[in-house]
Amino acid sequence: MTVPTDPVSIDDRLLPLDEALERLQRELRPVVAPERVPLRAAAGRILAADVVAAVDHPGHAVSAMDGYAVRHADLSADAPVTLPVSGRAAAGHPLPHPLEPGSTARIFTGAVMPEGADTVIMQEDVTEAGDGGVTLPAGASHGRHVRAAGSDFHAGATVLAAGRRLRPPDIALAAAAGQAHLPVFERLRVGVFSTGDEVVEPGQPLPPGGLYDSNRHGLLALVEAMGAAVTDLGNLPDDRARITAALDRAAEEHHVLITSGGVSVGGEDHVRDAVAALGTLHFWRLAIKPGKPTALGSIRDTTFIGLPGNPVSALVTFLLVARPVLQRLGGARVVPPRRYPVPAGFSHENTGHRRAFLRAWVEDTAEGPRVRLFRSQDSAMTTSLGAATGLVDLPADTDTVAPGQPVDYLPLTEVLS
Repeated sequence: MTVPTDPVSIDDRLLPLDEALERLQRELRPVVAPERVPLRAAAGRILAADVVAAVDHPGHAVSAMDGYAVRHADLSADAPVTLPVSGRAAAGHPLPHPLEPGSTARIFTGAVMPEGADTVIMQEDVTEAGDGGVTLPAGASHGRHVRAAGSDFHAGATVLAAGRRLRPPDIALAAAAGQAHLPVFERLRVGVFSTGDEVVEPGQPLPPGGLYDSNRHGLLALVEAMGAAVTDLGNLPDDRARITAALDRAAEEHHVLITSGGVSVGGEDHVRDAVAALGTLHFWRLAIKPGKPTALGSIRDTTFIGLPGNPVSALVTFLLVARPVLQRLGGARVVPPRRYPVPAGFSHENTGHRRAFLRAWVEDTAEGPRVRLFRSQDSAMTTSLGAATGLVDLPADTDTVAPGQPVDYLPLTEVLS
């Protein structure tokens, strides 16, 4: 099963967000199969198994600086020492013989340490002497400027853990570990609908009472940014039979279907009833603001996520609910986004008894960083989506917030990938 097996009945109960997320993570399982891809194709994919190093890194003791390799025993703690230069070592071109006692070798960053050498003196600290020798300073510590073999990682060590979404630095690490291909999960196939007779495609003439479809395009971008294979399924009219038929067809080709609108209690909210007729609806009212009408269900083996129709509500509930669902189904390790305590640069009275997520940004002031709220928290204010860089997370039992009071600030960077 890809969705919880203990559905909540459709009643007036408001489900706390943490309870909903805990249930989802407990009951959901990945629905995609693993495959192996070359490094060049692995960025943005979810790692299906641990990556284990095939080699030590570095494979030999190497110099961390341009300078001179020497036996520490040939140096003095009290006075400079002049030694002849008996060879040269560069990256990829090691000294072909052991370092002769009582001598030094010119060495460059990344070069293998000559056999017998254990310390490197930076070239800036060395002066040339007569007859091709160099004078090395007193008091150099043993092993200075030497990277020991395996000091980064050893062969057999786990360098990347399963469930990680691979970033460019992870690709570099996997390459350094000697891996040319990586085990990743297949991309989750996600279809996105919008709903409503009033919804018009951007670029088309806008009729009276119409509005441009911002939800679908925003959700498509969010899903694509997560690395899933996303399909634009267009807009569904306010017609239960057509909605039912479209969802039924789409469920054949996707792991997940996402809609915006149509899951509340209005007379034209047909999505909820269509899903219930085709499969199972699991919960549809969350104790958060914005975003109360949010649904999870299934149509056969396809997971259904129904988001609210208001633009801000759709974005917030995607980030808080749909994102961890997609992560879990796609094989990713789900890590709760980090909140940061930041003093409020506003006063606020929390109405109702739902956990509130307020659009905000952090501003530098003479007193230090302060969180500022967007001028309106109306869930239809699309301008707030461009202005906000984060959300203030107010617990349901918060009555008022005074200026200077610490609040939990959730940067959008924590949840936009």
